[in-house]
Amino acid sequence: MLELRLKEYIREHKQLMDDLAIVRDLELSQCYIAAGYIRNYVWDILHGFERTDRHTDIDVVYFDPDDVSEARDIDLEQKLRAATKNPKWSVKNQARMHVKNGDEPYSSTHAALTQWPETATAIGARLNREGELELCCPYGLEDLFALKVRRCPNFYKRSYYLERVRKKQWKNQWARLTILEV
Repeated sequence: MLELRLKEYIREHKQLMDDLAIVRDLELSQCYIAAGYIRNYVWDILHGFERTDRHTDIDVVYFDPDDVSEARDIDLEQKLRAATKNPKWSVKNQARMHVKNGDEPYSSTHAALTQWPETATAIGARLNREGELELCCPYGLEDLFALKVRRCPNFYKRSYYLERVRKKQWKNQWARLTILEV
């Protein structure tokens, strides 16, 4: 039920749908728009706010172990910025992000998302060739729709999680959030 609800919300967001189509056309393996673009949009809806695009970047995640160069990601970001005139694009091949995060190598985009800091952030959406929305949400959507900020079970850096939540100041923007500190 929550997947259908999220897909409905996404379909109602013309810019997000346009961005999903542009990202699809890059033809990257296991590729999704993820994190704050989706999360913040849903939180805005659940708070009754007009869409505010409260995201600092548009996270694109994909998985390609055959080319893990950061230069490729930078090139993809530049292409997206040129195509959309939006400077907020951030592209990361999850096949190399385990090094930055100090984790064991990831086997897929889905596996990488299980290592993200919050369950409500570990959510991605993509548009397939048939124009259907597909989601990647390893921890489900319950926390997102219940307005709960919870550390992912596989994210062991509790102090980093707490500092991230403090810096993001989500509670100041979305008063109905429940921040779980465990």
